[in-house]
Amino acid sequence: MKSVNRRNFLQSAVAVGTAVSLPTRSLLANNANEQINVGVVGCGWRGGQLAGLFQGLPGVKVAGLCDVDRALVDELGKKYPTAQKCTDLRQMFDSLDIDAVAIATCNHWHCLAAIWAMESGKHVYVEKPLGHNEWEGRQVVLAQQRTQRICQLGTQQRSDPMQAEIKNFLHEDKTLGEVESVRVNRFGVREPIGKRSEPLIPPASVDYNLWLGPAQDTPLYRDKLHYDWHWDWNTGSGEMGNWGIHILDDVRNNVFLDSVAAPNSITAAGVRAVWSDAGNTPNVHIAVLDAGGVPVVVTLSNLPFKNTPAKVPGPRSGYIAYCSAGRLEGQRGKAVAFDADGKQIKEFKGNNGNVDHQQNFVDAIRADSQEMLMAPISVGNDSTTWCNLINVASRVPTSQGHHAAEQIAIEFGTTSAEQILRQMNGIIEANGGSQTLHLGASLQFDAKQQQFVGTHSSATNQFLRRQYREGFAVPDYTESIKLGAR
Repeated sequence: MKSVNRRNFLQSAVAVGTAVSLPTRSLLANNANEQINVGVVGCGWRGGQLAGLFQGLPGVKVAGLCDVDRALVDELGKKYPTAQKCTDLRQMFDSLDIDAVAIATCNHWHCLAAIWAMESGKHVYVEKPLGHNEWEGRQVVLAQQRTQRICQLGTQQRSDPMQAEIKNFLHEDKTLGEVESVRVNRFGVREPIGKRSEPLIPPASVDYNLWLGPAQDTPLYRDKLHYDWHWDWNTGSGEMGNWGIHILDDVRNNVFLDSVAAPNSITAAGVRAVWSDAGNTPNVHIAVLDAGGVPVVVTLSNLPFKNTPAKVPGPRSGYIAYCSAGRLEGQRGKAVAFDADGKQIKEFKGNNGNVDHQQNFVDAIRADSQEMLMAPISVGNDSTTWCNLINVASRVPTSQGHHAAEQIAIEFGTTSAEQILRQMNGIIEANGGSQTLHLGASLQFDAKQQQFVGTHSSATNQFLRRQYREGFAVPDYTESIKLGAR
């Protein structure tokens, strides 16, 4: 079957809500010794890492490389000379020699690439965050249910064995008592991305139409095409979606046992301070969440930290679970518990989850079991939701907001949200900025309806779905699922 006909068939099947059954290379679940061929989509920094991680697993081969930038394909291809190479991901998805794909593209491509891959019969490992917006992440979850492909989100810390020890300590042993509040920190310095007077011309090696894919075709005024797409709402999710999701996923996993799919209310503020560059996502961010009755405060800054007026408690990239009899401070690869007097009583040591997470994905493919996954796509979508909702809350026009006095009185350990807000403003001031963070309205989110409700909902729900360019629209599975189609 020619690839164009295959794609037309897939598009038609999705449109009418019918099940898709295309031939795959082999029945992997019936043969634990069968080699699994993995294709990597996105050959930049993380794509190269994933290629090495998968290639290092027993019985796994990197059999395909794809990137819209031919130069990146050629460079990574030096390490994998026998791998199929292409610039159009649909060509990889058409290949009967590829069993699974690892997607490490820009954020705005994650969902559509995952859906196209599953509809083509591939198993999918997709990097975090999942959805560039709330609606499209849900469509990936529905696509997985429909195709029954194995689909894992790349929140690799889920596979660190330390996490199970922490959950047992917090919820079974209950040495620290009940969790009363949570603080999330991400303080990591980044540099400005520049601001050109004339639009950036993409490198000649890039198929720019495919690079854009679902995103809008707007002029770029930053200095580099690659990586700095993170700091543009059109293609990225800012630091909240880039690093924040790792920490918030740990909180959902360890503190809430995945019981809170989405916060009930979100109050946030974000600003791009100090830098006069082409980015439009916040480099200083704060949010106060109600997570099933437990308040959570999220603080994020990409500005230099050395001149800040106050010390941030806990890890710079991690979380603090404040409990009735002490606290637990967790971060990637490490956690420490303290009693009510501040004495260290237990230490947890782990790893970053890499290798284990990719192995978990491969094991689930061999067993044909979505239930085996440490980060099944439905759980990954929920963690992404937390980040997306915080981003939305910070983007509400100021005319729609008000000073959230009822929120900032909440206590986090020995510090109030009001004090934390002043601290975040102090970081801006210490770096020579004149901008000021003002918490906006308290927004209510209904997880069942998948939308904001009540006051300000009209201003916020517009951010839960985007307009797609022709030929790159994320398919809507909602009606087909309602009709019982698989």
